[in-house]
Amino acid sequence: MTDSTADLMSQISRRLASQLSLVSLDGRRRPGPPALVVVAHGSRNPRALSTVRALLDRVRDQRPGLPVHLGHIELNAPLLPDTLAGLGTAEAALVPLLLSRGYHVKRDIPEMAASSEVRARVADALGPHPLLVDALYARLVEAGWRTRMKEETRRTSAVVLAAAGSRDLESKVDTNRTAQLLAERLGVPVVPAYSTTAAPTIPDAIRSLTASGRHRVAVASYFTAPGRFATECAEAAPWIASAPLGTHPAMAELILHRYDQALATPARTAA
Repeated sequence: MTDSTADLMSQISRRLASQLSLVSLDGRRRPGPPALVVVAHGSRNPRALSTVRALLDRVRDQRPGLPVHLGHIELNAPLLPDTLAGLGTAEAALVPLLLSRGYHVKRDIPEMAASSEVRARVADALGPHPLLVDALYARLVEAGWRTRMKEETRRTSAVVLAAAGSRDLESKVDTNRTAQLLAERLGVPVVPAYSTTAAPTIPDAIRSLTASGRHRVAVASYFTAPGRFATECAEAAPWIASAPLGTHPAMAELILHRYDQALATPARTAA
C-alpha cells in the first residue's frame, strides 16, 4: 500500500468513525459535541498555515467525531469571524494557538466571539503547561541536545527560550514559567528572550550567557509554527536551534486539554 493510499484510507476511517459516533444504538442521531475552534494568529509564511492544518489533523486523529475548525486573527483565511459565522448559533470552545496570555487572548478573541451568534467559551492560552515542555524538550533533542552529559559539559551549557514577545506583563510571567519548567527538565539555565517588543533580545541573552561561562548555548524555538521570527531566532543561535513546536503530539494533546477545560467553565464574554 502506498503512502497516499494509506492516507486516504485513514481519512475515510476517520470520517466513518466520526459519523458512527453520532448514531445511538437505536439508530437515532444524537447531538454531537461542541465544536473546537483553534484560533491561530496568522502568518505570511505559507509553511505556517500548512503546519497548523497538519496539527489540526492530529487533533482529529486523537478525537474522532469532534468537529474541528480553524480561524485566524489576521493575515490568513479563514479569519475567525468568518469561521464563527459559519457555525451559526452552535456551541463551541475557542482554543488559542498562542503560548501565553496577551492582548489577543484577553481581548481580541473574546470580542470576536461575543460579536458572533456562537455560544462560545474561550479557553486559556496553551502555556505554561508541562506538555509544552515535553514538546520543547523533544525538539531540542532532535536538534542535537544530549540527553546525558558530563557535569563539566552541563556547567557550560544553557538554553535561550526564544519567544515572540508582548507588552503584556502576564505574557512574560507565562514565558518565564515555561523557561523555569524547561530548566528543571534539562538541568541547565534557561533564559527567556524575545524576538520583538520585550527584553532581553535573543542576541542579548546569548551574550549574557556566554559572558557567564556558558559557551554551549542552544536556542529553543518557542513558536507554534515556522515564520520570520522563528527563522531569525534560529539564525542567531551560536550552537543548535530547535524547530518550532509544530505538529508534535503533545501540542494536539494540549489543544484537547484546553478544549475540555473550557467546556467545564462558564462562557467568557468581552470585558
